[in-house]
Amino acid sequence: MEKYSDPNIFKTFNPSGEIIVALGLIFVLIILAIYVGIRAKFADPLKRPKGLLKITEWAVEKLDAFTQESMGPGFDNFGGLLLAIIPFCFLSFIIGITGLPTPMNNLAVPLTLALVTFALIHFTSMRFTKIHYFKRYIDPFPVFLPINLMSMWAPLLSMTLRMFGNAIVGWVLLGLINSGLESISSSIFSFIPGGASSIFIVPIVTPLLHAYFDLFSGFVQTMVFTFLTALFISQERPDDIQIEGANAPRKEAM
Repeated sequence: MEKYSDPNIFKTFNPSGEIIVALGLIFVLIILAIYVGIRAKFADPLKRPKGLLKITEWAVEKLDAFTQESMGPGFDNFGGLLLAIIPFCFLSFIIGITGLPTPMNNLAVPLTLALVTFALIHFTSMRFTKIHYFKRYIDPFPVFLPINLMSMWAPLLSMTLRMFGNAIVGWVLLGLINSGLESISSSIFSFIPGGASSIFIVPIVTPLLHAYFDLFSGFVQTMVFTFLTALFISQERPDDIQIEGANAPRKEAM
């Protein structure tokens, strides 16, 4: 009892700034989702949606169309998952513009996102193949079991390191460039006392760099993660189901 009554027991929990920002983003997105859900529940179906409800409806339509075209039948509700992943992933890349810590610079954040995809890959495989799921580890021969067990982690590692590597590279380059610009500014405006000579060039150049390394790169990495998630998961559907879904529209057209 004395062990758990110690008021200093929580001092061991000391999350980094990136984790705190990531949890804050999750909390904000949950609040927005609840707000949109309430608005949608009480909205008049005869009136056109406005504001955030209209944006959400547009996003749902686009993501549903994307899943139907890129993943095929069997993933009708998958757009809702992407609607949760995409905003968090993009905001985790670009929030560094505000001066807050960038969540993607912490390996735990991209690893967690990749773990979601990794879990869905195997859940989808078990959903379609049932007990035959375990056969994948001994194909084409049981002797390939060690190799298959190692290769199963490839999507998790590749998706994690891709996002983390791009975030870290952008952060390091921006830091080096800012440091160099501060040195150049200090040399040019050395006649200004008090250390203020280092702040004149950085605000001119860094907005363009942030536009590329944060906004553009964050958008590209979010789209790459989304496409890879859809690709890896859709590959777990057996070919016979894919053929059946692909042939259905043709019969209707005839």
